[in-house]
Amino acid sequence: MESQAISRRGFLGRAGAGALALAASLPKAAQAAADAVRPMKITKVEAVRFRRDLRIQGIAPNWTWVRLHTDSGLVGTGESYPTHESHLGALKEIATMVLGKDPTVIERLWQDILYRISYQPVGGAEMRMLAAVNIAQWDILGKAAGLPVYKLLGGKAQDKLLVYNTMNGWPINGMREHDEPEKITEFLLKRGVKGIKLYPYDRGPVNAYARHGGTLITQAELRDSLDPIQRIRKTVGLEIEIAVDLSSKWNLPCAMQIAKSLEPHGILYLEDAMLPDNLEAYASLARETSIPICISERLATRFRFREMFEARAVDVVMYDVTWCGGISEAKKISDLADTYKIPTSPHTGGGPILWFASMHVASSLTNFYIMESVYHLYNDVYPHFVKDVPVPVNGYVTPPEVPGVGVELREEALRSGDAVVEAIATL
Repeated sequence: MESQAISRRGFLGRAGAGALALAASLPKAAQAAADAVRPMKITKVEAVRFRRDLRIQGIAPNWTWVRLHTDSGLVGTGESYPTHESHLGALKEIATMVLGKDPTVIERLWQDILYRISYQPVGGAEMRMLAAVNIAQWDILGKAAGLPVYKLLGGKAQDKLLVYNTMNGWPINGMREHDEPEKITEFLLKRGVKGIKLYPYDRGPVNAYARHGGTLITQAELRDSLDPIQRIRKTVGLEIEIAVDLSSKWNLPCAMQIAKSLEPHGILYLEDAMLPDNLEAYASLARETSIPICISERLATRFRFREMFEARAVDVVMYDVTWCGGISEAKKISDLADTYKIPTSPHTGGGPILWFASMHVASSLTNFYIMESVYHLYNDVYPHFVKDVPVPVNGYVTPPEVPGVGVELREEALRSGDAVVEAIATL
C-alpha cells in the first residue's frame, strides 16, 4: 500500500507541475496582440475613490479604482474592494514598479510585483492592488489591439453566461431575502434568472452564527434556518437553483451538520463553509456530503488553488477576479481547475469593473459553471458611475463588444464629487 501511495503522490506532483506549466503564460491571442502593438510606457498611476457619505439605497460603493495612463494616450482602469486607505497605501508602494513599464508586458510585471509583495501575507491589500493593475493592463492591451478582452483570452468558449442572483443583505426593489423570499424568487424568475444565493445561517431572524460564533448550531436552529429555502421550494418547486453561502464562519462539525440538513432540498452548492486555511478540513466536508462544495473567493493565486485541488477539497471553484490576482490569474486558476474536471463559478459582489472583467474571463472558459450577479448592483449602483452596464437577459449576460474591458466612467460622477481622482505617481 505504501508503494502505491508514493506512486500516487508522485503522479499528482507531476500532473500539478504540468498543469501549472500550461497555465504559466499569456494566451496566444493576447501575446500576438501585444507583439503587434507599438511599445508604450505607463506615465501616471491614479486611484479613484468614492464619496464616503454616498449611499445608494442605504449601501455605499466601497471600491478603489486604479487608472494607468500611457504615453500613447490610452488609459486602463482596474479595481478592487472593499477598503480604500489600505489599498491606497499598497498602491503607493508598488507604483514605482509600474511607472515606465510597457503595460502590454503583462506576465513580467505581474511576477515582479508578486515577488515584491511576497514579503507580506499573500491576499491582502498588496495582492488586490496587483489585481487592479493587472486588470488595467488588460484594458490597455484590448484598447491598443482594438479587441474586447475575451478575444485576447482565446475567444468565446461560452456564447452567453448563466447567472444567479446573490442576496447577502442587498435589496431587490426594497425586498429582503428573509422577509419576502417568495416574492424575490418570483421576481427573478420573471426576469429569467433561475438561481439565487441565500445566507440563512448568519443573517435573518435565526442567525445561528450570531448566537454561537460558528462553534455550535442547535437542532432547532438547523430546522429554523431552512425556512426561506422551504418557502421558495413550496412556491416554485425546482424551477430555481438555490445556493447557500456560509460566509466562512463555521467549524467543521457545524459545517457537516448544516450540509446534512440541506441535502434533501436540492442545493446548487454550499459556499465557503469554513475559512480556507485548512484544506484537509474541507476535504473531510466534501467526502461527507452530496452537496457540491464551492470555495473560495478568499484565496489568491493559482498556487493556493493548486493546493486546494490536490487536497480534493472542492467541487466548484470560486475566485474573485479583483482579489485572486487579476484577469491573468483568474484564467490560469480556471485552466488549472479544468485539469481536475472542476468547473468555475466567479464571485462578482464588488464594483462594476469586477462585473465587466468577470464576464470577459468567464466567456473564455470551457469549464464555466454559473456566475454570481447582484440585481441591486447592476440595476441601482453601477449605472450611477458607469455607462452601458450589461444586465441579464433571460438569465444570461454577455461581455461588451468594445475594445478593452469596456468600462466607461460617467463624467458627471467626477463633476459631482461622487468619484474623486487621486494622483499616486507620475513619471
